[in-house]
Amino acid sequence: MIQDEIQRLKEDQGAVILAHNYQRPEVQEIADFVGDSLELAIKAKEATADVLIFCGVEFMAETAKILNPSRKVILPVKEAGCPLADCLTPEMVREAKARYPEAAVVLYVNSTVESKAEADITCTSANAVEVVRSLSETQVLFGPDANLAHYVAAQVPEKEIIPLPADGHCPVHQEYTLADVEAGHARGDAVVCHPECDPAVQEASDLVASTGGMVRQAHLHKDWTVLTEEGMAYRLGRLFPDRTFHAVEEVVCEDMKRTTLGDVRRALETGEYEVTIDEAIAGRARKAIERMIALRG
Repeated sequence: MIQDEIQRLKEDQGAVILAHNYQRPEVQEIADFVGDSLELAIKAKEATADVLIFCGVEFMAETAKILNPSRKVILPVKEAGCPLADCLTPEMVREAKARYPEAAVVLYVNSTVESKAEADITCTSANAVEVVRSLSETQVLFGPDANLAHYVAAQVPEKEIIPLPADGHCPVHQEYTLADVEAGHARGDAVVCHPECDPAVQEASDLVASTGGMVRQAHLHKDWTVLTEEGMAYRLGRLFPDRTFHAVEEVVCEDMKRTTLGDVRRALETGEYEVTIDEAIAGRARKAIERMIALRG
């Protein structure tokens, strides 16, 4: 079986497999750790393995490499990108900083390493509110997800949150509509949505949570409609088999689903595709990411 081959190769190479909650079920099952962006960033920083196989998308593997530069980090599918990350450029950040010189720059980890290098601190959907509250500045440039910026602004009304860009969004989460919320309620479910969803969907849902938050709060109800990439419903079902999690199955992140077991095996066999980052850029981005992680203390 291919799973046995992956296990053997992993042991031979001293490798660890990290996978995001949105990965294919079979990829989640062979991973040593499955989690959200914050959990994966922390695991990457703590990792002592010689090789990290990162089953996710490019910005996640970049984050792992930035936090653990002495380790080999491999992204099994080099085309696994993120349209949300691509909608913000470092030039846009610099221009915004020039317009708002007193503002702090908070960038979602769903951004490129070049953009992170322009940030004061990064955040994930799990800790975005905590990060913004930790800042002394009252004006915050927040990018690249405007829907997450809306969520943060509602939770931290004492600060001025300026989305960067104004219309930045995840094309997958933008697909969820009020009709999906209504369908869940009609089924008798509690509805949880990700803060990357449209503000109207957030306001109509029973709970707004990161994928890690969904795990922590799954005990609150027996039946759920889960408005985030459908891979999360699979993970929740594995963790809580006594509960029911309904996904909108046609809403899928193609980039997250690119990675197959065959890709993981090939990555272990060949070392493709190793993540490399210019240290001058990585060093600046590292400060922003480690400042975020330090808030846990």
